[in-house]
Amino acid sequence: MKNRIDKINYYLNIAKSVAERSTCLRKKAGCVIVNNDEIVSTGYNGAPRGRKNCIDLGYCTKKQCFPNIRHGGYDACRSVHAEQNAIISASRKEMMGGTLYLVLYKPETEEYDEGSNSCQTCRKLIINSGIEKVIVRTNEKEYLEIKVEDWINNDDLLEGKFTY
Repeated sequence: MKNRIDKINYYLNIAKSVAERSTCLRKKAGCVIVNNDEIVSTGYNGAPRGRKNCIDLGYCTKKQCFPNIRHGGYDACRSVHAEQNAIISASRKEMMGGTLYLVLYKPETEEYDEGSNSCQTCRKLIINSGIEKVIVRTNEKEYLEIKVEDWINNDDLLEGKFTY
């Protein structure tokens, strides 16, 4: 008898499939918002509707404008983040108390980006959406669980710490 996949990895696998639609050349990201064991919304990173994607342009606009930047430079990035796309596709009522499952990986190697997490802008949106927990895949079977309340109580932005 084959073992069943656990629920967390089940939803993370769906988020990985969603990430395959990503149009970003730097990082593929996909997320699934789940509440009461039902998928509420999905999202991947890519240019706003109707605008050209980096994969269509053949270059990363952020990398072209800021070749040495590790954090920031979001105004030069064409992508709307996966979390943002999922949140704008759902109502707050549907997300209240839910869980956001997030997968980020490098397109050239398909390695999971273990240090990655939601950026500060996405964290603010997640907090206001009413989502209670974020689960980020760190490798094929392991993940990091974050209580959104911890982002509220431990505001790392006040300490000058950046994410993503």
